[in-house]
Amino acid sequence: MTLTSTPTTDLADRARASLDALGAVVPEGSGLTARTALHAETLFDLPVHTAAAVAGAVERAEAAFLAWREVPAPRRGDVVRRFGELLREHKDDLADLVTVETGKIVSEARGEVQEMIDICDYAVGLSRQLWGKSIASERPGHRLAETWHPLGVVGVISAFNFPVAVWAWNTAVALVCGDPVVWKPSELTPLTALGASAILRQAIEEQGYSPDLSQVVLGGREVGEALVDDPRVALLSATGSVRMGREVGPRVAARFGRSLLELGGNNAAIVAPSADLRITVPGVVFAAAGTAGQRCTTLRRLIVHRSVKDEVLRRLVTAYESLPIGDPFADGTLVGPLVDARAGDAFEAAVSKAVAQGGSVLVGGERASVDGLTGTFVRPTIIDMPAQEGIVIEETFAPILYVLTYDDFDEAIALNNGVTQGLSSAVFTQDQREAERFLSAAGSDTGIANVNIGTSGAEIGGAFGGEKETGGGRESGSDSWHAYMRMATNTVNYSTELPLAQGVTFLD
Repeated sequence: MTLTSTPTTDLADRARASLDALGAVVPEGSGLTARTALHAETLFDLPVHTAAAVAGAVERAEAAFLAWREVPAPRRGDVVRRFGELLREHKDDLADLVTVETGKIVSEARGEVQEMIDICDYAVGLSRQLWGKSIASERPGHRLAETWHPLGVVGVISAFNFPVAVWAWNTAVALVCGDPVVWKPSELTPLTALGASAILRQAIEEQGYSPDLSQVVLGGREVGEALVDDPRVALLSATGSVRMGREVGPRVAARFGRSLLELGGNNAAIVAPSADLRITVPGVVFAAAGTAGQRCTTLRRLIVHRSVKDEVLRRLVTAYESLPIGDPFADGTLVGPLVDARAGDAFEAAVSKAVAQGGSVLVGGERASVDGLTGTFVRPTIIDMPAQEGIVIEETFAPILYVLTYDDFDEAIALNNGVTQGLSSAVFTQDQREAERFLSAAGSDTGIANVNIGTSGAEIGGAFGGEKETGGGRESGSDSWHAYMRMATNTVNYSTELPLAQGVTFLD
């Protein structure tokens, strides 16, 4: 399907207009290229922060922390409330930047900004609920309790595929917990970061607080390493590959810092004989092909019962053949470009490996051409695989869905769990026993486990994150705010006696 394309010059003007509307200053310099996924061309040249500049940002954040931690949490929530209001006003401007840089279709880009708004609402409520516990003391006349206090500077390293939402998950919660944030966005999405941070800076300054509560540092690996290794960064939240996590985790631990890691996903969905295919098929298609397969929660493995496999695949192939691929700004587009040429190369390599390992391509498997656009477009792909091995157990950031067959539900669970990643999973079934078994301790071993819904599309009220090589971190809802605070155990003696531990008597 051919859709109207957007010229590079128009994209540069569009990005500039959005940045101006957001009050973002585009720094002059070189070393970092702001580009668009729609075209293999540059939009702007930007400067790269040095290690010394990162250290300076952390130093300023640390100074801001000393005052911010004394501000009552509900007042800190006022800043986040204002941030959410400004996001509502500028939703389309920020979403435009997301689409320009990442290639997300407009509805998904706006949905990402909506996630930012949602986490602001959540964090504002949280600012009045940073509760501790009263604990029964074994000593008469004593009160035992836990209290929670601001932790310190939070460093955030985010990935290109959710260029603003993941930062907002961390930042909204960190701010109400009393922590400033220093953010290193993906080098593929610097403009989006400049736009989002400008909105937050306005909210902070309107409330009369230090702009150093939120700072952005631009660059690649060296900038990230400077954040990782700085002992003044109390918590380092990093989203990216398993390879990155293997480096970040030990380095932060070596300086006794905290890390919150959101790493790879190789997510599966089981389709049982009783599955309602009216909801199964759209759920699978969106989870597997949405964002051109570039979500950490993208569905990559479909585990289908032999009795329904033919019908499921028939419906999926029909749906895939009708997916409009093209300009993400055009009405009707459902699949935009991959983020860059390297992603296209990885897509082709994965398809070749799958075929060499006995796979049969049912639909897709090749690049797509879009008139007037020079970005990297591919056709969402379904490959029937003989076994879960080789390329199937790897994560490829592209719209490739591997199909596996099962006969027994325990076999399906074993396949679901039989990879090193552990982010998200799903089962489509109308059998309550299967659903409950999937959610039990003996069922799926992922951090997110769903019934009759796909693997993507998490709500901010629930903690987001996974197990095994996914890193074990939790962001957004539930009690994930604990990661951004330190706990103190308090004992208050309001009696006239001093009972000592282990019954010791002293100066009797």
